[in-house]
Amino acid sequence: MSAPRVGVTGMWSNRIHGLRFDGSAVAAAVLRSVVRAGGEPLMLFAEGPSPAAERLGGLDALLVPGGADIDPRRYGQEPLETTSVADFAAQDQFEADMTAAALAAGLPVLVICRGFQLLNVEHGGSLVQDVAPDSPHRNSVHEVALDPDSRLAAVMGVESLPVSSYHHQAIDRVGAGLRAVGTAPDGVVEALELEDPAAELLAVQWHPEDAAAEDPRQHALFQWLVDRAAAGRSARASAEARSAV
Repeated sequence: MSAPRVGVTGMWSNRIHGLRFDGSAVAAAVLRSVVRAGGEPLMLFAEGPSPAAERLGGLDALLVPGGADIDPRRYGQEPLETTSVADFAAQDQFEADMTAAALAAGLPVLVICRGFQLLNVEHGGSLVQDVAPDSPHRNSVHEVALDPDSRLAAVMGVESLPVSSYHHQAIDRVGAGLRAVGTAPDGVVEALELEDPAAELLAVQWHPEDAAAEDPRQHALFQWLVDRAAAGRSARASAEARSAV
C-alpha cells in the first residue's frame, strides 16, 4: 500500500521569495516532518470549487499548520494594531471548513499554532490578541505540562517537556466541547482535546516541527498522524473489500 496521504492547508501569501506575484506556502519543516513519519504531504490551496468534504477525497489525514492571526471578528472583537490577519480573506473559513469536514469524516487531524487557535475560535472560544512584549511565548523554548490522562501525553510519552514557542496571541476562553490538556508555567493553554473521545485530534500551540528531526517526543505527533492515517486507510480498504463480496 502506498504512503498515507496527508492534506496540509497552505497559506495564501501576497509575497513569496522567488515568485513575481502572490502564492501559497507551507513551512518546509512541517512537510518534512510528515515525510519523516512516512506520509505523503499534499498542500491544499485556499480556494477551490468543491466543498471541503469533497476536497478530502483520497486523503487519509489533515494537518493545519501555523500562520497569520485569526480575524478577531470571528470571536467578536475588533483587530488591534498588532493583529496581522491572513492576506486572503477566506483563509480562516477555508481552514475551519477543512478541519470540521475531516473530523466529521473520522480522519485524524493535527492542528498547530494558528490551526490550534482557529479550532478554539470555531468552538466558540476567544483569544488574547497580543500577549505581553516580554512573554516567553513570543520566541523561546519553555516548558509545557501535559494532562497525564490525555491522548497527547500518551502519544508523546511524557507529562512535561520543553517546546518551541513562537506566537503573540493565546487562548483566552476555551471553546465548548474542548478541554485544556497542556499548559505553560504562566497558565497559557498549550494543548486542547475534544471532549468526544472518538475524535482523533491533536491540537498544540507550539511548533513541534522545529525540533521533530532531533526530538522523538515532537516527532511522535507527526508519527501519530501518519500511523492513524495508515490505519484508517487500511480499515476503509477492508470495508470496501467486504462490501464487494
